[in-house]
Amino acid sequence: MTEFIRACDDLAGVVRDAVAGLAGTPEAGEYVRMGADGTPTKKIDQVAEEIIVDYFTSHPFCRRLISEELGHAEMSGEKGTIFLDPVDGTYNAVVGIPFYALSIAYAEEGIVQQGYVQNLATGETFHAVRGRGACLDGRPVHVSDTSLLEESAMSVYGRKFDPTRVLEVSRKIRRWRLLGASALELCYVGCGRIDGFIDVRGTLRVTDAAAGMLVCEEAGGIVSDLEGRGLIFPDEVSVGRSLVATNGVVHNKVIEYLR
Repeated sequence: MTEFIRACDDLAGVVRDAVAGLAGTPEAGEYVRMGADGTPTKKIDQVAEEIIVDYFTSHPFCRRLISEELGHAEMSGEKGTIFLDPVDGTYNAVVGIPFYALSIAYAEEGIVQQGYVQNLATGETFHAVRGRGACLDGRPVHVSDTSLLEESAMSVYGRKFDPTRVLEVSRKIRRWRLLGASALELCYVGCGRIDGFIDVRGTLRVTDAAAGMLVCEEAGGIVSDLEGRGLIFPDEVSVGRSLVATNGVVHNKVIEYLR
């Protein structure tokens, strides 16, 4: 385990303790301000973010931090960027659905090198280091070997008022699972719990996806845009993207049905 992943582990413990009494309460959902990503920051987001930003301000892990709520912040490190979503799946956290996560990724020169995602409700933890694989609670994980869409389970997010893009693929897959926290859903592809994650809404931001994408890829999965090309996120939380992540075996078939 790297120094960065150990730091994330320590931070996650502090954040879990801080939000444990908030989750599932009206206070958790109190409006604080409009976040840098253009969506409302809730009290539970603010509590988690302040803990993490304070830590990275005093520990020089990166030169810049980009958070879904705060936006850009300059740090004291010599290099690198941290992408932070303090609570991915805020709605789940507010209403008490135990599927919401802390997501932290570390990148150098635009390439994510380390990723950390913890389900703050259960403590289950995924991490990945580029070139060294992905782990769940310290044990190596790998994507599923499902080869037929007709036998697959996928998380599929279509446009609210226009499901046309996902109509064909949705007719082929066996099981839909919409869980409400993209960082964790990407990790679920990585550990083989689901075979794919498809989001065509164009609203996923780098802070949502960076850590989970690395977990998925290091576990043997493929992540691309809707055309099957490499996915590039801007360092800007107000700009979203669409994404397809699969076990790799069914990837081309999914892309074919999305066209």
